[in-house]
Amino acid sequence: MGSQSSALASWSPEQIAAGKRWVQAWKTAGPALERIRRQELRQLDTYAAIALLCGPADYREAPRAPKLTSGLIEQQRIFRRLRP
Repeated sequence: MGSQSSALASWSPEQIAAGKRWVQAWKTAGPALERIRRQELRQLDTYAAIALLCGPADYREAPRAPKLTSGLIEQQRIFRRLRP
């Protein structure tokens, strides 16, 4: 492993300094961003988020019965009909 050169060997001193500033900026911003994320999650309206993800639903009605197959059999039947 000692025979391999560093990936930063071609970087200028200015580029290395800029890279170090970038790393430091993210070290500083990381905890602040995590605090914001946790605060937003605590304030999240769970039902509204589910509605956005899944679309509107009437939860007063029972859900439809689950499908017994994945649809693969139906797809194969359609393809068989289309085959010359």
